Amino acid sequence: MTIVQEGPVILIGYEYRLQLQAEVDLFPEGASFVGQVRRTIAAASRVADLSTAAGSVLRLDGRTLEIVLPPEVTAGLAPGGVVLDLVRTDLTPDRHLGFLLEIPVALPVTRPPVPEGL
Repeated sequence: MTIVQEGPVILIGYEYRLQLQAEVDLFPEGASFVGQVRRTIAAASRVADLSTAAGSVLRLDGRTLEIVLPPEVTAGLAPGGVVLDLVRTDLTPDRHLGFLLEIPVALPVTRPPVPEGL
């Protein structure tokens, strides 16, 4: 069974962090996770790849993961929304965590400054 949850809004151009908490210890030390961010579930292209190896999925403790999207990723998003899920890859076979996040994306009024020369 897949659970669909809506996450807090991603503001374009700003770092995004979202903590996921389980009721039991699902995230043991040494576990590795990957995920993909797409505009829609059916979209062929990915907006971003997530992984523990790249530091975009952080294990905080046995019950808490944190997803991190840097400003460089959110700057490329358009208002609307994105979807993502996670897979645990240190098991054989890989195990889908059984949830799908639909996260709204908004253009903030106060935008990060554009670096000079761009």
